[in-house]
Amino acid sequence: MKKILVCPIAFNENVKLKNVIERFLKCSARNKVDYLVVDDCSDDGTSELISSYLDQGVMTIRHKQRQGVGFGIRTAIKFAREKGYEVLVIMAGNDKDDPQQISNLIDPILNEGYDFIQGSRYVGKNGVGGDMPFYRKLATKAHPILMSIITRSKVTDSTNGFRAFKLSIFDNANIDIDQPWLDKYELEPYLLYKAIKLGYRFKEASVTKIYPSRKLGYTKMRPVTGWWSIVRPLIFLGLGIKK
Repeated sequence: MKKILVCPIAFNENVKLKNVIERFLKCSARNKVDYLVVDDCSDDGTSELISSYLDQGVMTIRHKQRQGVGFGIRTAIKFAREKGYEVLVIMAGNDKDDPQQISNLIDPILNEGYDFIQGSRYVGKNGVGGDMPFYRKLATKAHPILMSIITRSKVTDSTNGFRAFKLSIFDNANIDIDQPWLDKYELEPYLLYKAIKLGYRFKEASVTKIYPSRKLGYTKMRPVTGWWSIVRPLIFLGLGIKK
């Protein structure tokens, strides 16, 4: 069993997910990692698309009903732990992340002993490309400021879903991913917050975030409810309302 699992989370990404998988199958990390697509009950042909790649080593788990990206990440974590993987890489299912940069995330874990690597478009020479909406530029700058203040650790890109972590961190009873309030976008900042506050070795790695053209649909996140979903874990955890 390979010790690294890469997992994009996808819901109704029939157009963009094809490129996500194709780019992975051509990337340099392909022979070093396993690949699982968590399908959050898509109904646009995404499930059939994934199935067409099963003979090329792509694995998949399909939810019976739509649950949310946090639930999807939880599915990936539980699968990886059950199968004996040591490291999990989470990436976007909408083609914003470059699979060639998987090594940027896993090398510090494998070679330097880090526990949690957060991808950042705001460090190094990579950055942002494509059609990134203005409100998201503001939000992706504001959220890490709040994260940095609450955790007392400098973070530049706390909303970036491209990250890797050791699965052994979930042996810690202070990380409870099974809370229902973490089913949507909340789980991602929750994991980063917990990794930092519990003293795990953490750092950011330079990655590129490329937004597709607006006509293809650059996100499923809604401006108000979606952003409240990623802000409230910091408020709840910082004030001790949630654990």
